[in-house]
Formats: sequence, C-alpha cells, structure tokens
Amino acid sequence: MCGILGLLLHDTSLDAATEICESLALLQHRGQDACGIVTCGAKGRFYQTKSNGMVRDVFDQAALSRLCGSMGVGHVRYPTAGSSAHAEAQPFYVNSPYGIVFAHNGNLLNTVELKRRLDTEMHRHINTDSDSELLLNVFADHLQQTGKFRINEEDIFTAVRGVMTQAKGAYACVAMLAGFGIIAFRDPNGIRPVGMAVRHIQGGGTDYLFSSESVVADAGGFTEWEDVKPGEAIIITRSGVARRQCAEPVPFAPDIFEYVYLARPDSVMDGVSVYRSRMAMGDLLADEVERVLDEKKMTVDVVIPVPDTSRVAALNLAQRLHIPYREGFVKNRYVGRTFIMPGQQMRKKNVRRKLNAMALEFAGKNVLIVDDSIVRGTTSKEIVQMARDVGAKQIVFASCAPPIRHANVYGIDMPARTELVAHDRTEDDIARAIGADLVIFQKLDDLIWSVRQFNTDIPQFDCSVFTGEYVTGGVDETYLSGLEQLRADNSKGTALGIVAQKPGTNGVKHSEGEQMGCSGPLNGADDNVGLYNWRKQ
Repeated sequence: MCGILGLLLHDTSLDAATEICESLALLQHRGQDACGIVTCGAKGRFYQTKSNGMVRDVFDQAALSRLCGSMGVGHVRYPTAGSSAHAEAQPFYVNSPYGIVFAHNGNLLNTVELKRRLDTEMHRHINTDSDSELLLNVFADHLQQTGKFRINEEDIFTAVRGVMTQAKGAYACVAMLAGFGIIAFRDPNGIRPVGMAVRHIQGGGTDYLFSSESVVADAGGFTEWEDVKPGEAIIITRSGVARRQCAEPVPFAPDIFEYVYLARPDSVMDGVSVYRSRMAMGDLLADEVERVLDEKKMTVDVVIPVPDTSRVAALNLAQRLHIPYREGFVKNRYVGRTFIMPGQQMRKKNVRRKLNAMALEFAGKNVLIVDDSIVRGTTSKEIVQMARDVGAKQIVFASCAPPIRHANVYGIDMPARTELVAHDRTEDDIARAIGADLVIFQKLDDLIWSVRQFNTDIPQFDCSVFTGEYVTGGVDETYLSGLEQLRADNSKGTALGIVAQKPGTNGVKHSEGEQMGCSGPLNGADDNVGLYNWRKQ
C-alpha cells in the first residue's frame, strides 16, 4: 500500500514542495519504506528528491529548497510488488513524451503481459521490477501515439482510457505533465482510494489537491472534497478542471480493509467516515462477543484495545457491553506500524519496542483484548504473551475483521497464504497459535454493513482476503503461487543483504555522509541523477 499526492498552486511564484512534504507526513501511515517528491518549475523543468526512509528523514530544509515549482507530486511507499531497492522509490519519471511524473498506489495483476508488450511492441525500457513503472510506461506509450507536438485534455483522456483497457488490477494514480498540469485516475473497480479538493484564495484563484485520504485536505485548508470515481480521470491545469469517465462500467468495489485498518479514522472515503464505520464495527462485534461468551460461559472484567486503530471500535464495544474500558498498552509512537514492516523477524522484534503492557490493568483479570484484525498472528501472539507476563488470568482476543485466510493481490502486503495465521485453521486453532484462551471474529456480513450503512450507493466491497473471491478476476492458483514465490525471493534477497548499487562501485560501502538517491533537476546534468539509484549498505 502507498500514499499518493498531487498539488497545483494558483500562485506560480510559490513553491509547492514544503506543503507536499507536510501532506506526505499525514499519509506516512500508508507507507514507511520510501518517499519522494517531484516538482515542476519554470519552463517545465522537473526537480526531484526521493529515497528510502521516512518523510522526516528524507526531506530537510536543504532538500526542500532544491524543489522548485508551484506544482508537484508526492509519494510514500510500502513495497508489495518489486523490491525494497532504493531505485523503486516513487514518483517515477520518463522524459518521452512530453515529460511525465507518476505516482501509483495499488498492484497490477498482468505485469508479465504488460512487460512483454512494452518490450516487443512499444519498445520502452523498464528499469525496475516495479509495476508502477510499467503503468507509467503504458500511459506514456498511449500519449506517444498521438504524435503531436503539444497535447490537450482529450489526448490525455484517450491515453487513460487505453491504460484502463490494458492494465488489470488495483490502481489509484497521480501524474504530472511538464508545464501542463496534474492528473488523477482510479481503476474501474475503485479498489484503491484517491480524491480531490480545492482551496479558494482570497482575492481570486484556486489551489487544487489530489490525495489518497481526505485528512490531507482538512489539514491544508482545502474544501469540497470528493472522491475520484471508479474509472474516472480528472485533469487540472491553470485553465481549470476537466473530468471524464474513461472505463466501461464494472462493479464498484472499494477495499473494505481501508476502513478496518489502512486509513486514518479522521478520513472520509467514498462518502463513508472511517471513524463512524469503526464505531459501527465495535457495536456489531459487541453482539458477537456477547453471544460467544454466553455460549462458552465466560466473563471478562475489562476491555483493552491494541493501539491505535482498534481504539474506536473497542470503546464502542465496551460501552455496549457495559464493561470497563481501559488503556492497558502504552505505545511508543516513534516505532513504525509493525504490519507494514518488511520481514517477519523485524515485525516480531518491534512489537515489544512498540508496546508496553501495564500490569495494573491486567493482573488477576479476565481481559478482552480488541484489535482491528489478525493477519500473520505475529503481533497478536506477542501481545497475548505480554498480557500473560503481567498477570492476566484469562485472555479473550477479539478481531474487528473476520479471519484473513486468503492473499491480498491489490496492494496490501498479504501475499503468502501460508503466512496468514487463519489460513487452513479453525478459530480454536488460531487461539492456540496466538496463545489466547478464546478468539472471536467479526462476522463478514456485520463488517460489510458497518461500512455500507453510511453509503448505500456502494454496491459491494472487495473482501477477497476473507472470501478468496477477487472482484477483477484473473487470479488463479498459478498467479497466487507465482506471487508467493516472488515475495519469497525478495525476502531472501533482503536477508542476504542484496541492495541496489551505484554503477562502478563494485559493492564498496559508502560513508554515512554521502548523498543517496536523486536530488536535483531532471535534465541529465546533475551527478545525482541517473538510470540507477543506490542506497547505503
């Protein structure tokens, strides 16, 4: 999963980089592996800075001062396709045609076919293993086919229509054309989110924003937030806004896991408040908890959430069941989200760095621990053990989501079915695996209703991680096995210390003070810009 952002300021004398950087920090929860910004300055010249790392680490004042221009595109990344190599930090760039910058959130299913066509038919060079670069080059090829010296909005809509015809999977994209404007489009099923907002300037003029989540608009003083519709493209230039439906109608099916875990609670997606949907999840989970506890003849003394995403649901659950709600885990806010940390050992190691259990709330009590979901079980097992270590008598573990038994192929890092603790296990098996006395899961129908009740115009959701039914089609055993093998190969590469190297270094380590990544104008004249990126070993 990733966070994408595009900004166009009305005042061309202002630089957009600082505001893009601040906005990316609000999307940091969507990706902590790498980040990047590309801006467009005078005469259509691009400037970029991108690297592995968090927003606060990559962008200091010196880096931002080099990013000139009143429009730009930003990205925060967690890799679900390709690798964690620095060369795959986004946004991506191609110089032909016209100069295009591209940021993508999602995952393509037909990468092998697209790569073959780009090579044999389009004759375009692909420099990384990222499906985002494939998508960019498909878009660029369709623009190239116009053969025009200067393109217009109609040409761009035609190119996006071509992309949607060829690309299969989930994608929300923001692009920037040199000296022209910014563009956003969304896959025909609307699986991954992106929206737009405006900021009216006193004295006249309008700033425009594209973002993965509405919280960025709220923080920046933007209003009139609206989601990009499934299969829609929106083009923003100095002359205004143009929009077009570019794909044939297919079922609208946003990913329900955005509401369970990925999005911030203060965001609104497809007309649904994430906060209100999590409140409803807590209410409906409370009914299931009450039923199961009565059946098992068990009682609980206290409800304790796993910070932070389960807090809203846990509080509503506690209120509905009239059970005391307590904060039993203290969170270290300077450790990243373990779910999106690459590598199982890294996740396990960071759970106890991230959370500390307070014995006062656990000792001698039957506790109900509430979490948003149980994915690999690594975090859940460590949390249960922490509760036992400080004296919990009995532990019931409740999940706001149903058992996750299937791979996610649309841009969330759940590709290996064997890594999912619920795969081929009963609920009793899962409880034993994580060390709990009892595990209670939300019912799928209840989860769907907790979101859909706030926007009944959404006909369905992508629930493939729970059901194994993929809304786009094209996902079979061959595809899933190949995806799992690819992830295993990437994991081995990381374990062996394989990293991307700068040409001519012959594997020599670089000092801590050396510049990593791309920083400077993208005109081929800067030593920091090239076909290869590298990172410190």
